[in-house]
This record gives sequence, C-alpha cells and structure tokens, in this order.
Amino acid sequence: MEKHNRSDVATRITVAGMLVNILLTAGKIAAGILGRSAAMLADGFHSLSDILTDVVVLAFVRISGKDSDDGHHYGHGKYETFATMLISFALMVVGVAIFWESLVKVYAAISGAVLDKPGTIALWAALVSIMVKEWLFRWTKNVGKRIDSQAVVANAWHHRSDALSSIGTALGIGGAIFLGEGWRVLDPLAGMVVSVFIVKVAWDLGMPSIRELLEASLPDHINDEIASLISNQHGVKAFHRLKTRKIGSILAIEVHVKVDKGLSVEASHEIATAVELVLRRRFGNQTHVGVHIEPYYGK
Repeated sequence: MEKHNRSDVATRITVAGMLVNILLTAGKIAAGILGRSAAMLADGFHSLSDILTDVVVLAFVRISGKDSDDGHHYGHGKYETFATMLISFALMVVGVAIFWESLVKVYAAISGAVLDKPGTIALWAALVSIMVKEWLFRWTKNVGKRIDSQAVVANAWHHRSDALSSIGTALGIGGAIFLGEGWRVLDPLAGMVVSVFIVKVAWDLGMPSIRELLEASLPDHINDEIASLISNQHGVKAFHRLKTRKIGSILAIEVHVKVDKGLSVEASHEIATAVELVLRRRFGNQTHVGVHIEPYYGK
C-alpha cells in the first residue's frame, strides 16, 4: 500500500474512533453523575485517554507518511514508532491509576465504609460501552494490520482496554445493585484485575517501540531470511556486515556483498541491483537497501 493512501486510511479510522470516543465519554460521565456511580465516572475519564491517543495518532501517522527530505533521509517512519510509545505510556498510566484507585476503595470497604449504590443508568452505560468499544477494537485492529501501522494497532488496543475497564465496571455496578451492600466491593476488585491486563497490554506495545527507537536489529528469523535471499542471489560469493533495523513500518537493510574480483564495475553493479530488488520484492518497495560491493578472494 502506498504511503499516502496508507496515511489516509489510518487517518479515517482514527477520526471515526475519536468521534465514537467523544460520544461515549460524554455518555459515561453523564451516567456516572446521574447514576451516582464513582466507577462509571472513573470509566468515563478513562475514555478521555482514548481521545488523547486518537489525537496523537492523527498527528504522528500523518507525519510518518511524508517522503524523505533533507532533514530525514530515511523518511519519517520513526514518528509513528514514537506515537506508539506515547500510547503505551498513556495506557500504563491509566492502568496504574485504575489499580491505585481500586485499591483505595477496597481498603475503605475492608475498614467498614459503605460504598455508594449506583443507579441502573450506570449499568446500561457500561454494557453499551463494552459492545461499542469491542466492535471499535476489532475494526481498528483489522485496519491497522492491513496497512501495517503500529500506531493504529496500538490505538485499537487502547479501545480494548476501555472495553475491559467497562467490563469491570459493569460487574461491580451489577453486583452493587443486585447483591446488596456486602458485594459492592466487587467494583474496585474487578477494577484491580482489569488494570493488570491494561498494564500488560501497555508493556507489550511499548517494548517493541522502545527497541526500535534504540535502533535494535530485526528479529533473528527475519535476519535469517534476509541472509538466505542474499546468499541465493546469482553472482554473490559471500557477504558480511549485515545490519538491519526498522523505521516505522519500513525495514532498513545494509550489507557488504562479495563478488568475483575479476568482474567489471558494471557487472558488479548489476549484482548489487539484483540484491536490492529481491529484498524489496520480499519486504516492500519502500525498504531501504544499501549494498556495498567488495572483491571476493576465496575467504
């Protein structure tokens, strides 16, 4: 998929998600106030983080789709990686905040405090949120994978985190409404469990982005495939100094290829071009490939 078209698709799915998030956030906060539900109110403010991450994705994915220029010879792909890292940090903060808030409520209940009984409007808001956010997660994730966008996939998981949060909220509100005062502690307990899943998702999303920003090489199985493609190319006697990394959704590959020392410059250049073409056919036309030719002396 071309970069500009990819950027347009990412923008459309993110704008759609942001509009849904705005409506859900307003509805949750209103339901929390009208239903006297602290859990639903917190869930509503949790949804605000989704809107913030939508803004981040819109800003950085658009930039990452720009062509290379004098200031960015390898393009702007790292902007998308940076956006993914920011989203993972936002998820981590949300998860820790929910855990702490839930822990405080559990301690209050153990100490003898009677937690407020929420209204049914809060329960309905939680159920609607679960269905809408799960649908939004699946839609956004499928689009993100189709266009190979880390930031869009990360944003999809933020939608899923909101759905998980609403599940915990629904369980707590339902228990408080139907099981009586003694079971109102289910709300914060469920919140603690959900927060652990949110933190795990944040970790799983954030670490690959951090590795990429720190110029980590590609996984071994990809490096092995690259090595096989180079070795099997006609005219390549040997190679060394293979260096790989990722720039957003684009791979960057550099290698020193050894060819017969008796070949002309033109013939050696043709081999280098063939190596570039086979790598771009496999990993995409936008792949950055640098091939340095050296004479082969039988070592």
